[in-house]
Amino acid sequence: MWKWIHQQNFMIVLLLFVLILNACRQMGEPVAASATSQIPEEYLETAIFSGGCFWCTESDFDKIQGIVSTTSGYIGGTVVNPTYDQVVAGKTGHVEAVKILFNNTKISFSKLLAAYWLTIDPLTTNQQFCDVGSQYRSAIFYRDSDQKQLAENSKKALEASGRFNQPIVTEILPATEFYHAEEYHQDYYIKNPLRYAYYRNNCGRDKRLEELWGIKH
Repeated sequence: MWKWIHQQNFMIVLLLFVLILNACRQMGEPVAASATSQIPEEYLETAIFSGGCFWCTESDFDKIQGIVSTTSGYIGGTVVNPTYDQVVAGKTGHVEAVKILFNNTKISFSKLLAAYWLTIDPLTTNQQFCDVGSQYRSAIFYRDSDQKQLAENSKKALEASGRFNQPIVTEILPATEFYHAEEYHQDYYIKNPLRYAYYRNNCGRDKRLEELWGIKH
């Protein structure tokens, strides 16, 4: 019975986010252009997710209502102020990640978690789609005990849903220093739409996501 309840709850949240993502896409423009100064500080929260190439993670979350800003960067390693070349070489311990500033009156951390799962392959270790290496592993970086608990609950709900026969390998880790990636990586999908589209298509990201979640991106 417990497993059935969790499966139903997870599928309800999954359906909710399919509807949200589709609605946001129909709007045509990223919704992350809200001026931070216009939002009371107590309404602003931060989430950090890694899901392979940060260009794609940033693009996916910019489409969601309630997102104020997204920043591509590096987290989880030992080198101070790492460069892109250092991180992609896989020797710093960092992962490509995105720091998300969100309005908690518009969207909750729990709903961000539900959206996050739909953007990744949670079954593959040290790889996301065509990008291979520990620097591309999927992870949720919690900033406090509440985020940790919510992340763990979300992962357990996915495991209990019975959607996958394989283990969920996405890590739940404490957030460490987040280093901003070089400026040319920020909003890459906007600055270089053709190159971005070519990369995303050839990497097989959307094809794999459709296989996993039954959703066309």
